[in-house]
Amino acid sequence: MVALPFIIFLSFKKKYQSSIPSRFFLYNNRPFKDHDIWFHVCSLGEAKAIAPILERLKGLKIAISVITHTGYEAASKYTAEVRYLPFEPWLWFWIRRPKTVVVLEAEFWYLLFSIAALRGARVIALNARISDRSFPKYYKMKWFYTRLFEKCDLILCQSSEDRGRFIALGAHNVEVVGNIKLAQKIEATKAYLKPDGLLIVAGSTHEGEEEGILRGFMEYRALNPYAKLLIVPRHPERFTKVADLIGRTAPNYSFSRWSQTQTIGDDITLIDTMGELNNLYAISDIAILGGAFAPIGGHNPLEPARFGCKIITGEHFFLQRELFKYVSHVQFVGLDGVAEALKYAEMLPPSQINGNVDLERVIGYLKERF
Repeated sequence: MVALPFIIFLSFKKKYQSSIPSRFFLYNNRPFKDHDIWFHVCSLGEAKAIAPILERLKGLKIAISVITHTGYEAASKYTAEVRYLPFEPWLWFWIRRPKTVVVLEAEFWYLLFSIAALRGARVIALNARISDRSFPKYYKMKWFYTRLFEKCDLILCQSSEDRGRFIALGAHNVEVVGNIKLAQKIEATKAYLKPDGLLIVAGSTHEGEEEGILRGFMEYRALNPYAKLLIVPRHPERFTKVADLIGRTAPNYSFSRWSQTQTIGDDITLIDTMGELNNLYAISDIAILGGAFAPIGGHNPLEPARFGCKIITGEHFFLQRELFKYVSHVQFVGLDGVAEALKYAEMLPPSQINGNVDLERVIGYLKERF
């Protein structure tokens, strides 16, 4: 009850206008109809990661629950029922009789696992991970996680390191299948003309990252005056704020907003529409991958690597550590090292992806009851 005024306040923000009423008040959020497999994903990355699995499960009735608005939008593109996962106490009334519940990555919700198991579902943790940074916190609560993982029939994890951590927390039936994101079909949906000169894209940037990237780019421009920079903030509600930041930080550079021009002709372009990042990676030379210059955990490096971008990212990539093992020629720097990294990138070959995932084994487990 103490948090209720804050929840109501957040519900007026565009980012939460759909998710908060649905999750906390069950507004337009009825239970799933009868289904075969229920996938619970958190946000955009996990929603996109299940695409190759869903392609191999055609003919089965699929349900997908999400936490975030971007996750909901991505999941809505599939042939599936999509819902926001309700606030945990509501799950007692909301969950009916699922057959198989598949929980992605680190979405370890105790009541979700418990109620699903109690109502006869097979519970599978897929692409499961526990980061270096998180494990000590988990281990302090070992008694809790041991009870949680008792409700889980199978844990399919990303790496042998993850397997060791799950076992240390009392989990059983833990297997390594690799990271399912390696099976993602990463492709451009539109073809844009590459402008003359070196093109740098700063993708999925967060609060506190854009200014340092801009200053690094401006320093590098003294050596390469024809370089251009695209900035793609992770969250759309920050577009206006980032536009103001660019105007203050780089007043002597030409600047435009993609939504107004749909061209890349200025020194700096703010990409203020969603769904363009892979299209821009496809024509870029260097990708500065956000989410790791601040302690956020990093973002998926497979997307820029798929298009051969030379990758620069921060040192706080703890949530993506496993994926970075599969990508070659990546520079990890602080914001004060962006300019030097841009210089050094000229001598590096394009990034490559080296790795695979045993996806057929995953599909075999999911189809066992069908």
